[in-house]
Amino acid sequence: MDKNIITIIIPVFNEKNYINKIIHKLNTNIKFKKQIIVVDDCSSDGTRSIIKKNKNISKVILHKKNMGKGAAIKSATPYIAGNIVAIQDADLEYDPKDLNKLIKTMILYDNGVIYGSRVLKKKRYNNKSFLSNYRVFGNHVLTLISNFVNNQNLTDAHTCYKIFRKDIFLNLNLKENDFAFCPEVNTKISLMNEKIKELPISYKGRTIKEGKKIKFSDAIRAVVTILKYRYLNKFKEYFIA
Repeated sequence: MDKNIITIIIPVFNEKNYINKIIHKLNTNIKFKKQIIVVDDCSSDGTRSIIKKNKNISKVILHKKNMGKGAAIKSATPYIAGNIVAIQDADLEYDPKDLNKLIKTMILYDNGVIYGSRVLKKKRYNNKSFLSNYRVFGNHVLTLISNFVNNQNLTDAHTCYKIFRKDIFLNLNLKENDFAFCPEVNTKISLMNEKIKELPISYKGRTIKEGKKIKFSDAIRAVVTILKYRYLNKFKEYFIA
């Protein structure tokens, strides 16, 4: 009997066209015993009523106000039953077939943290959208900054597909409420001296019209968050000790 249970946390906000599809794909493609926790971040488009009716969700959490991706992940944390924790966005940008591959690798090689990289082993980007290419460039710059500050060698620091051994995930003691979840996690993993293994994954990016929510201001927040968690404690020790 497989001893591994995978807890999949899905933060969701206004994804009525995708949420049932992603739940179906997870149930079809994840070949392990799983717990699916969906956290609705105060959707207003009908998503909430859809997830209430979906019998394939293990746990539904409903926010009374919109607080952000990080807040949704934090709300799910007390209910984690699995020994492996994975993050899944509620849209179809990421393919659960890849998530299954990442989980298999973690179990086989006993990794502590695995990221799915959207750019690893890809020679070029084949996208005619200016905004999409702009985001690719922005992600590349943020990854370089994160690597420099955190002494890491990642190719995709802000990927959604992040998988953790449960004890590592709980030790992160998450604080950020919005998309700053990613830089907070990267920096804290670095401070814990944990190694991150990356594997290539597929990716189908959306436009703003299709529901993409991340903005330029989130990039600024990412840089601030990296510096905050990397240097704030040292600053306090130096000036307050």
